[in-house]
Amino acid sequence: MNPYLKSFLHRGLIFGGFGPVVTGIIYAILDGCLPQVAISGTDLFVIMISTYLLAFVHAGASIFNQIEHWPIAKSLLCHFGCLYVAYLVCYAVNRWIAFDLTVVLIFSAIFVVTYFVVWFTVYIIIKITEKKLNAKIKPL
Repeated sequence: MNPYLKSFLHRGLIFGGFGPVVTGIIYAILDGCLPQVAISGTDLFVIMISTYLLAFVHAGASIFNQIEHWPIAKSLLCHFGCLYVAYLVCYAVNRWIAFDLTVVLIFSAIFVVTYFVVWFTVYIIIKITEKKLNAKIKPL
């Protein structure tokens, strides 16, 4: 088996369970704030399975950033694509967003901006850390 696929599956299996846990916490908070929140058994089942799969894909997709022989653009595109599809499908299946062109475009714009703000922040932090570490190893 491809080692990257194996790592994707391994990470997904380890962290996939956090999706339903986070969803349970959110619905518990909603229940405390909005006492009229009611979920059918079928809806609860779909929510648990879809959020497990969302967390599975989210955790597994981190492997794309560690494939050293890939260019950064390719790894970011694969990572972005996996996350975008997983979030869009999960949100649409659970009816958290309407599957309407306008709503999907708004969701997509927010997703793209958020994704690149997060990665730009990570990039800046890595560069600052790199500069500090390089300063420490320079001969005096």
